[in-house]
Amino acid sequence: QVQLVESGGGLVQAGGSLRLSCAASGRDFRVNTMGWYRQAPGKQRVLVATITSAGSTNYADSVKGRFTISRDNAKNTVYLQMNSLKPEDIAVYYCYAAMNVGAYAINYWGKGTQVTVSS
Repeated sequence: QVQLVESGGGLVQAGGSLRLSCAASGRDFRVNTMGWYRQAPGKQRVLVATITSAGSTNYADSVKGRFTISRDNAKNTVYLQMNSLKPEDIAVYYCYAAMNVGAYAINYWGKGTQVTVSS
């Protein structure tokens, strides 16, 4: 069984930084694109950033220049370095991974980690 386990959320003051991590574990899988989405209270889940297995990245306009996504393919882990955090970044952050599991292409989601920014 494949799963994604996130860590690194928490409470930080405006202007501060947090680093999220998400590790994929299981058997017989290959990780393709990984990324982070977020869902603020009362709003839909939206893309934050994605990174392909080759290292190509994509960011939401709202986080460009402040957030950096990276990954360690050997560890099947994706990271999100969040700097200059703002109150509007408050949300539950979800890890995402598009994987090949055996003969199947499956999208996985983590359970989410809360990020709170105090003003």
